[in-house]
Amino acid sequence: MSALRRFDLNLLRVFTALMEERHVTRAAERLHLSQPALSHALRRLREALDDPLLVKTEAGMRPTPRAEALLPRVRQALALLETGLAPPTPFDPATSTHHFVIATTDYFEEVLYPAFLAGLRRRAPGITLEIALITDEILRSGLAEGRVDLVVGPEAVSGLPAELLQHSWMTEELVCLAARDNVAVGEALDLEAFVACPQVALADISGLHAGKVDTWLAAQGLSRRVISQNLNYMAAARIVAGSEALMVLPRRMAELFAGLLPVRLVTPPPGLPRLEMQLIHHGLYAKEAPQAWLRRQLLDFAAEAETRP
Repeated sequence: MSALRRFDLNLLRVFTALMEERHVTRAAERLHLSQPALSHALRRLREALDDPLLVKTEAGMRPTPRAEALLPRVRQALALLETGLAPPTPFDPATSTHHFVIATTDYFEEVLYPAFLAGLRRRAPGITLEIALITDEILRSGLAEGRVDLVVGPEAVSGLPAELLQHSWMTEELVCLAARDNVAVGEALDLEAFVACPQVALADISGLHAGKVDTWLAAQGLSRRVISQNLNYMAAARIVAGSEALMVLPRRMAELFAGLLPVRLVTPPPGLPRLEMQLIHHGLYAKEAPQAWLRRQLLDFAAEAETRP
């Protein structure tokens, strides 16, 4: 290592050209250098390696045994450097077989993911995707270690490591869901009626932040009575269908459940904030072509989805 610290790696190309040409002028022309510059480089090589390397004979310049022994190793080293420093292979979605891992929410997986995947498969038939739950461990290490490519759909998360990049992605109206035969709940709710109703909520298994609805109510000095916390929207909606409780959820998911279960949409109290979803990725992979392509697909998908009714 100490020898390498003192050695100018640019001289390796000079050494190879001299060994192959065995002529200073031709080696200089090959490297687009002047003859004096190449002669100076040869002197530096001789000093660094403590060997004449090339010796004049009646038959021309001949390499020394040390130079002959070094040549294949230097060629190999230069080839490795060329390969290692070459630009990455361009990412071609049409032919790629890349495997992506997305950590996401129940809402994205249930409502948006089928259409997103169908569009993705048309543009990139060879890629594969894997869905994972959003957890604190994924945010703290999974993204950094490359085990997860992207976190899709959570609301803004505070206190993330500085190297995690967070971008606004989609917004969605929040509505209420009630059983079709729940006569205690009308077509719309004011704030007083909303907090009086028993409710089913989604448990935040990631431990990332307080719920948007509870934070909104707390700012007004109010709270709601949550009778059940569930891990996914479908389980929560089934409870709503068979009880007097209601739940808050994104409109598209509510419309999906209204076609599957005996439930109906209810207009929430005025001022209920919208769901604001984020994309989160690690700065280490910000310039990696596959990950950049995936983020672009999600941004394009969001732009199209938000223009559809």
